[in-house]
Amino acid sequence: MKRLYLVGAVIVAAFTALGATSFTKALTPYTTFQEARHAEKTVQIMGTLETKAFTREPDGRFSFTLTEEGGDTMKVIYRGAKPTDMERAPSVGAIGRYENGIFVAQQLLVKCPSKYQGIEK
Repeated sequence: MKRLYLVGAVIVAAFTALGATSFTKALTPYTTFQEARHAEKTVQIMGTLETKAFTREPDGRFSFTLTEEGGDTMKVIYRGAKPTDMERAPSVGAIGRYENGIFVAQQLLVKCPSKYQGIEK
């Protein structure tokens, strides 16, 4: 009977370890622009749009520039549709990797501007 409990405990421990490992691999940490430039894995950056101008690249991607709180800027390029009201967003997050001087985003996270506006009187 003790052997059965021991086997059960080992199985539970193995599944717990597997779940914890999978969960931590799925997390994408926020980093500064400087840290993103040196990261070897997928990271998440956050900033405000430097200008409201977006450039459509020849291969169909669009690019824009984000500014970090400290003033550092980073060019971001993204393949996909531009999120609605991105120009009005208080901040934009990008998940991806820094490659050859550009942050290549796999996903964009745009805060909804209406949720962060005060009530006007």
